[in-house]
Amino acid sequence: MATAIRLAVQGFDVTVFEKNGYPGGKLAHFTIGDYSFDAGPSLFTQPENITELFNLASEPIAEYFTFEKVPVTCKYFFENGTVVNAYADAAEFAFEMHVKTGEDQQKVLSYLRQSEEAYNNIGKVFLEYSLHRRSSLMKAPLSNAIKATKKKYLFSSLNELNAAHFTRPETVQLFNRFATYNGSNHYKAPGMLSLIPHLELNQGTYYPKGGMKSICEALYRLAIKKGVKFYFDHPVQRIINAEGRVKGVVVNEENFFADIVVSNMDVYYTYKHLLKDDLKANQLLKQERSSSALIFYWGIIKAFPELELHNIFFSKDYETEFDQIFTAKTISADPTVYINITSKMGPGHAPANMENWFVMVNAPSSEKQHWDDLKAQCRKAVIDKLNRILKTDLEPLIEVEETSDPLRIEQETGSYKGALYGTSSNSRFAAFLRHPNFNKAIKGLYFAGGTVHPGGGIPLCLKSAALVSQLVEDDLKKLVQHH
Repeated sequence: MATAIRLAVQGFDVTVFEKNGYPGGKLAHFTIGDYSFDAGPSLFTQPENITELFNLASEPIAEYFTFEKVPVTCKYFFENGTVVNAYADAAEFAFEMHVKTGEDQQKVLSYLRQSEEAYNNIGKVFLEYSLHRRSSLMKAPLSNAIKATKKKYLFSSLNELNAAHFTRPETVQLFNRFATYNGSNHYKAPGMLSLIPHLELNQGTYYPKGGMKSICEALYRLAIKKGVKFYFDHPVQRIINAEGRVKGVVVNEENFFADIVVSNMDVYYTYKHLLKDDLKANQLLKQERSSSALIFYWGIIKAFPELELHNIFFSKDYETEFDQIFTAKTISADPTVYINITSKMGPGHAPANMENWFVMVNAPSSEKQHWDDLKAQCRKAVIDKLNRILKTDLEPLIEVEETSDPLRIEQETGSYKGALYGTSSNSRFAAFLRHPNFNKAIKGLYFAGGTVHPGGGIPLCLKSAALVSQLVEDDLKKLVQHH
């Protein structure tokens, strides 16, 4: 939708073909009885990516979309009884870490400063420029990035970098978890990922009024306003291309001709099914898949004042947990549990004094595991852990329940093997190995979304839209000069 809006603003006649009956892909929403749930992404950072779209379209954002900053970005529960509020204010957070864990405040503050510096100097090159095209990279502030790149970002794992910086195991675990933001393993992913905490702990997390679905609703309305046409329940069967140029798409056995096609589908499936290019599809599989998730959606007939909008219950042994996910391709007997409760922020998401829990556990991508068995084991482990830490008896409080797993994620969102972010970032070259936002061999074909450059998650998907619209603009200029 962000790509469609940008191209419409550039003057293109834009049509979106969508497999599902609703806009937004993974950012879906459903209700069970009186409880409503966001089905997919639950964390909202960098609202400026959305503000920018409304500014570009010269539309007043307040009429479509409002959001507020959340004072506690996340509440962390450790197995040793430690509980930490990650305040959105860095000094307050550093003090909280010191009081609760004994961590040196200055170490927390210096880490966050380095995270900001790495994001502003290195991250922006990766996120806002095409790494795969010289003309784009020439515009990027490369000298700043090279100056800011430290050995530890490239040659240490995120865990090694964090363990060397902090004194307390709780702080190391807390900062390690940011590797999961792109489905990676902090024991293998490069130290460069230490720039991710900047988004949350320096810039802050936000709550979109009405829940995550309001992001989709706002973008959909904006796209319609800009003249974008949508066809729902219209899966694309094939991308038409001939003589090295894209010609359009086939939908319901009908040809729709176009000079530009942007695929937001998992890039592996785009090559395999839409381009019938098995060779290229198989090349993409050489990179390790990212993690997936097991999700329990629970309507809870009680309010838990000790919980926030975002909550993490850590496993006792993080290394074993991630070894289980990425090596054994299973779920740890003691998983880390994330709980998102939007009823904390917005009335109407659950009945009075009740809560809508989105309970997520990191899982491997699908490799013929017995998901029903794993789900049952995992559900028990999650309930045992929450009972222990929250001193409650959860089972009788669950009034309604729905679940999702890698198979269902694959089926509903077209993510190969249910991998939420396409490929993992478990190698130091991962950022360069992500598929570019264009295809060298087929002119007029572009790629957006979480499985291509710059990566998965809402902020990066929105940045991929900006990259695509810039590439289209550059390519058009070249065409005009050529003629």
